[in-house]
Amino acid sequence: MSDDLNVLYREVILDHSKSPRNFRKLEGANRTAQGYNPLCGDNVTIFLLMDGDIIKDISFQGSGCAISKASASILTDAVKGKTKAEVKSMFDKVHDLLTTGNFDIDSAGKLAVFAGVHKFPARVKCAILPWYAVLSAVEGKSEPVSTE
Repeated sequence: MSDDLNVLYREVILDHSKSPRNFRKLEGANRTAQGYNPLCGDNVTIFLLMDGDIIKDISFQGSGCAISKASASILTDAVKGKTKAEVKSMFDKVHDLLTTGNFDIDSAGKLAVFAGVHKFPARVKCAILPWYAVLSAVEGKSEPVSTE
């Protein structure tokens, strides 16, 4: 990844961390999931309004590092309007991106900002936590998820 892209990606992560999108408790949510990263203390709660298999609305609350908060913020924009199957497919792509750095720039979109995270194994757990939580929420699971 070029230095210019690294700078751009850092700026996007910082922007989403400082001004997270959809950071609120979603009134009327019919699914929720909590996630916890014991390594660095990240906490996230995902709120979904599902209509059948489609995410009509999504939000999150929580605290944690910049990567965790940015990941949750970008996730909420990325999965709104998606089906359960599409979220599962996106999870697989994000997991691969975060653990290997492999991605298709055209299909990754804003998620490409996390391409360099795989170089920092401790940060992979920060970035993937909201994704585990949203996957749990769309599947209707009630137990909290953890990165451990």
